[in-house]
Amino acid sequence: MSPFLASLREKIGSDLLVLPSVTGFVFDEAGRMLLARHGDVGLWAAPGGGVDPDERPEDAVVRELREELGVDIEVRGLIGVYGGPEFRTRYPNGHQVAYVIAGYGCVLAPGSPVPEPDGVEINDFRWVPEKELSAYEMSAWMPGVAPQAFAWWREHAR
Repeated sequence: MSPFLASLREKIGSDLLVLPSVTGFVFDEAGRMLLARHGDVGLWAAPGGGVDPDERPEDAVVRELREELGVDIEVRGLIGVYGGPEFRTRYPNGHQVAYVIAGYGCVLAPGSPVPEPDGVEINDFRWVPEKELSAYEMSAWMPGVAPQAFAWWREHAR
């Protein structure tokens, strides 16, 4: 949790917050998507996280993937911005969050190391083809958004 969010939580407790966030739909040369298993809830989703005050969302997605998986990415474009009931989460500590997520199409930067989960926010990762997504227990929002990300990638891969 960022210091900014921690200070908000001190004031409002576990009440619902609407938070800006980002996710990186990272694709490899075979067109597989990088999925990460999130340690706090044990579910699979594209990696990402919150946008800090005064941070540009595109910079936030680069920072989040470096923090969570130790990789450097290149952002290729904005896939879409998402929100709604399936983006609402109650964490094990009781904190309630409704995310508004900017999803970016990305690739690993040349020379980036192999992903290495931080062991806190991310416990595992996989490169997954679209046809195998249903084998993973995913965050509620992923089944609706992942097909859009794959479609975007097929159209924009370069």
